[in-house]
Amino acid sequence: MAVPNTKDWRAPLMSAVCYRDPKAALKFLEAAFGFELSMLIEDDQGNVAHSEMRFGDAVVMVGSEWSDDHKSPASIGGKNTQTVHIQIDTDVDAHCERARKASFEILVEPADQFYGDRTYRCRDPEGHIWTVAQTVQAVSREEAEQASGLKITGWI
Repeated sequence: MAVPNTKDWRAPLMSAVCYRDPKAALKFLEAAFGFELSMLIEDDQGNVAHSEMRFGDAVVMVGSEWSDDHKSPASIGGKNTQTVHIQIDTDVDAHCERARKASFEILVEPADQFYGDRTYRCRDPEGHIWTVAQTVQAVSREEAEQASGLKITGWI
């Protein structure tokens, strides 16, 4: 994995996910989602102290379990307190197959949503849940409200 120079660029918001085996996570996130390693900090024993992966202008930090409050879902019975969302502009069905081949469990197969996205949900080998979406249709707020029966505020 090549590590690009990122000292002059920092994302304004980043998610961080903890793994029992962060080096394995770097590999399966690259294989499944096409994330690119942008920073890797290792200790003198080669353990990951900190890492970051880019996806377009977004960044996800990938690290080790480092306290009782920072654990992989694999260490806490598969529980999750967050779901990471990825918005793509390419074929979401092909993306889903790529994730499946990279050992991700597909929880919800790709399906069209009332708000114009086609989405799928998957679980990585350590239990983190990821949602991936591609906008496939422009939908107005009024159309989304009518299709869903929900009141929507702040629709762009």
